[in-house]
Amino acid sequence: MPAPTHKKSIVSDAARSYRMPAEWEPHAATWLAWPHNEKDWPGKFEPIPWVFAEIIRHLARHERVELIVADAAEERGAKKVLDRANALSENVRFHRWPTDRIWLRDSGCIFVEQPDSVRSDSRGRLSAHGHRALQAALKFRFNAWAKYSNWRHDNKIGALMAESAGIPELHPEHQEKSIVLEGGSIDVNGCGTLLTTEECLLSKVQQRNPGMKRRDYENAFGKYLGITNVIWLGSGIHGDDTHGHVDDLTRFVNPTTMVTMVESNRRDVNHKPLAKNLERLKSARDQDGKPLNIIEIPMPQPVVFEGRRLPASYANFYIANNVALVPVFNRANDRIALNILSEAFPSREIVPIYSGDFIWGFGAMHCMTQQQPALRLSTARRL
Repeated sequence: MPAPTHKKSIVSDAARSYRMPAEWEPHAATWLAWPHNEKDWPGKFEPIPWVFAEIIRHLARHERVELIVADAAEERGAKKVLDRANALSENVRFHRWPTDRIWLRDSGCIFVEQPDSVRSDSRGRLSAHGHRALQAALKFRFNAWAKYSNWRHDNKIGALMAESAGIPELHPEHQEKSIVLEGGSIDVNGCGTLLTTEECLLSKVQQRNPGMKRRDYENAFGKYLGITNVIWLGSGIHGDDTHGHVDDLTRFVNPTTMVTMVESNRRDVNHKPLAKNLERLKSARDQDGKPLNIIEIPMPQPVVFEGRRLPASYANFYIANNVALVPVFNRANDRIALNILSEAFPSREIVPIYSGDFIWGFGAMHCMTQQQPALRLSTARRL
């Protein structure tokens, strides 16, 4: 039997020195890597750079875009595409680092906050009225989802991101071994609750961390991400080659509300696992022991290419400053999903991004992005 979904982590509040901000909190930037590996979209690579250009055009209106390219030649090519798509601006900054793939949600570092005991004002001067939340960059080990052999460039990207951002780098460990963890395998509400799946982290298929058990992960989440409460779902969607990433299933849209994918067709391969996940969510609790609001979104009608069912999901959206980018697939349920998400994000512009070709690479908006939270100034008690 699965462990109760509302069971608290054993990590105490005193032991939590970091906090992973929720995705909807203010960003300093979004990190992306320019597409170059044609083998990730065999036979469909030609439109992919133009999808990237559209995404960058929307993001750069609201926040800085940190764009990784392999070298000077690739930078010239990217600028040419961006210029033609009216997406090139001073808000796009280039970094020349080689990558194996472009899925920065998984290969990039995860930026977290570390409260600072030194009080300062908005200019960084000492003050008794507030304190800065320092940032750290969690550099989990990346091994291409324990599936592919070409990951060595990608495993270096997190450290390069941290160095470029001028943020201290931290290597999470369990029993003196570096922890493998992809950003797409978790989702947080910024208040202490985290979503993940047993299929991704506890299965022996594509096993990331042999020997790590449920409680070990919960301890690591508490220590490095500020988590006191873990909600474990079961399986991911069919066709997901990450073996169960939660960002195709269920996502927080505010501290007390999540959207989750459902499939009404009982003959569909996704119906049973998604129904089981929904039942777990109904019995789950947040970090304060309170029930969560659950909004159901229907899965898109199947997207199939060359006989393979692709992991198309509306849950793979990305929340940026003032905007949310949502993958759509020219399916009947696109409009339903967009309407639901527009109500979930009333203060954000909902931008549909056609991803019928893009999903052939087995990822969408959330998989390709990594947010860098803005440094915030919070109120503190006087000394």
